[in-house]
Amino acid sequence: MSADSWPPKLKDWVAKCLGQMTDSNRTEAQAELRQVIAEAFSSSTLWTTDWDGVQLKSLMPKPPPVFNNHLKRKTNESPVSNKKAKKNTKHVNSSSTYDSNDQAALNLRAQRFHREHELERTKHLRPNVQTSLKVNHNTSHLFRNMSLSRSGSPSVGGIDEPEADPNVIDWDHFTIVGTSQEVFKDYLRLTSEPKPEQIRPYPVLQKTLMELKKRWREKCSYPWICSQFKSLRQDLTVQRIKNDFTVQVYEIHARMALESTDMVEYNQCQATLKTLYELGIPGKVEEFTAYRILMLLHGRNRSGLSLAVLFKLLAELSLAEMNLFVGQLTSRQKADPAVRHALAVQRAQAMGNYHSLFDLYLTAPNMGAYIMDHFIGRERIRALMVMAKAYKTVSLQFIHDELAFDSLDDTRQFLVDHSAAYFTHPLEPDSKKMLDCKPAFPQLAREFEDKYRKVIIKGAI
Repeated sequence: MSADSWPPKLKDWVAKCLGQMTDSNRTEAQAELRQVIAEAFSSSTLWTTDWDGVQLKSLMPKPPPVFNNHLKRKTNESPVSNKKAKKNTKHVNSSSTYDSNDQAALNLRAQRFHREHELERTKHLRPNVQTSLKVNHNTSHLFRNMSLSRSGSPSVGGIDEPEADPNVIDWDHFTIVGTSQEVFKDYLRLTSEPKPEQIRPYPVLQKTLMELKKRWREKCSYPWICSQFKSLRQDLTVQRIKNDFTVQVYEIHARMALESTDMVEYNQCQATLKTLYELGIPGKVEEFTAYRILMLLHGRNRSGLSLAVLFKLLAELSLAEMNLFVGQLTSRQKADPAVRHALAVQRAQAMGNYHSLFDLYLTAPNMGAYIMDHFIGRERIRALMVMAKAYKTVSLQFIHDELAFDSLDDTRQFLVDHSAAYFTHPLEPDSKKMLDCKPAFPQLAREFEDKYRKVIIKGAI
């Protein structure tokens, strides 16, 4: 079944679903999407289903919060209005869980949250905002001279606030400023409310970062460095510190994780950086945008369904997700050399231009090559399959030059590892060896199916 034979309405529906996905529901929505398509294929209803009317449960709007009718009322509410309210509720269906007063309280609370969000956003966008250690603007609720509302944020315009709801967590109440002076601290998962004496304050955290960078240059072991960075990130989180220093911590840890092939920690850092960048906090946005594109190329998983006939459709879904992300890039991002390089890798991979792809691999800026290392083996097998179809024999030297191997020995070992080391004269030196393409091709195709058809990304974002 060719890719062109899929129903156009199905393709439009898939594109619409991808556009509605967010970071919070992407995993659940993609799993449900695959299940719906698999069931339609199994029941032979791909062409008869009204895809415009299909709605994924994971993409449906969440129901409004349910409040009990015994919520507290303001003390100035008159007894007459209470009696009228009680009388009116007799005519309302018993399934109704909140009245207009509750709705008014919800609206006021929503306005308050919106104001807090705007205050935080403008704080980061303001050019003269100081993010020094002496004054931590991210913990403004700690300044006793400021007039604070019940939520812990400065009161604005004297707007009346609804009464505190015990069902809503007051995060300001749990925000602390650490007092620990320890520079190094191993990471431990929090199982209870953090204590100030166990948390390092902002000035100590800056000193910690400087020391960790120094230790890394001295070739310190990655497991210890990783534990220290996770502890540093934890102290930033519990103190609700979000500024350029926070971005710097996550960027440095992400680079170290890439260099140490720790994709779990890298993806966690990348996910947090995406949120921090969206708040307007400056950082190496273009560099990590390029990394994100390369990670999408690495994760082009074609076997999300067990049905082999759906491979082509799943490849289209992955391509649609990539196109959606690329379409959201700004002109500044597209003009950045690292982003241009990542987009060139995408084009070379899509066109099957392995010569251009491996040239880009050798000239990857920043730490892009570390990400490409994770899928370059897959692309080498694909390129060898093309060569094996086009040639009767091909020299080991040619394979070494085209596929960017470090040495002839590495080239030969790659073929051995993939059970494709069929040489016309196996006893000759590597510089004169010739690959026999006819017996090598079926083995290369088998290895591609077994090793590279499905990509598992740990800690994926």
